[in-house]
Formats: sequence, structure tokens, C-alpha cells
Amino acid sequence: MQVKSEVTIKFSGALPNATPAANKKVEIELTDQNGVVFTALINAKSWRKAETNALEFADWAGAVSGKLGQRTENGFEVIDAGIQLFEKKPKEVKSDVGAAFAESGTS
Repeated sequence: MQVKSEVTIKFSGALPNATPAANKKVEIELTDQNGVVFTALINAKSWRKAETNALEFADWAGAVSGKLGQRTENGFEVIDAGIQLFEKKPKEVKSDVGAAFAESGTS
């Protein structure tokens, strides 16, 4: 049997703080609602793209995903991590015009 442990940490509102790391990477920390700290090394190019998207998108949500790594003092490492930002589109308000026609029997 083969087992993989993958994790996705979702966030919104602001990008996590990033500190430069070796090999063209940046280190970020995300703390969840239970106080568990997830530490990830992100490719610097991916990080710059996330920063650009955060400025360009009016409303967005982000996710860091990767393999669940070793336990740390406060949480866990996320190995082979990537980051993505998604633009939140406003939901369209559906009108009840179609329902009104159906109820009245007119077409």
C-alpha cells in the first residue's frame, strides 16, 4: 500500500510574511485557527507572481500546498510547497424572470 500525505493551507486578506532563503526560495509561515504553524519554502518566482496577483486582484484567496513534512516545535513543515492566488469573482444575482414566466403559464 502506498500512502501520500498532502496538505493545502488556505488564506485570505493578506499575504504571509516572507523571508529570503537559500536556492532562490523564500520562507513563509502560516498559522491556522488552532495555532499550528506551517512553515514552507516557496520558489521566489512563484512568490513574486503571488505578490503581483495580490495587487492586481480586487478580492482574492490563496493556498499553499505541498507534502506534509516533519513536525516542528510549533507545527509542521510543508515540503515541495507551491503558492497560488485565486481571484474571487462577485457572484451574479439571478433574476426570477424565468420563474415568473413559468408560474404564469405564459411564454
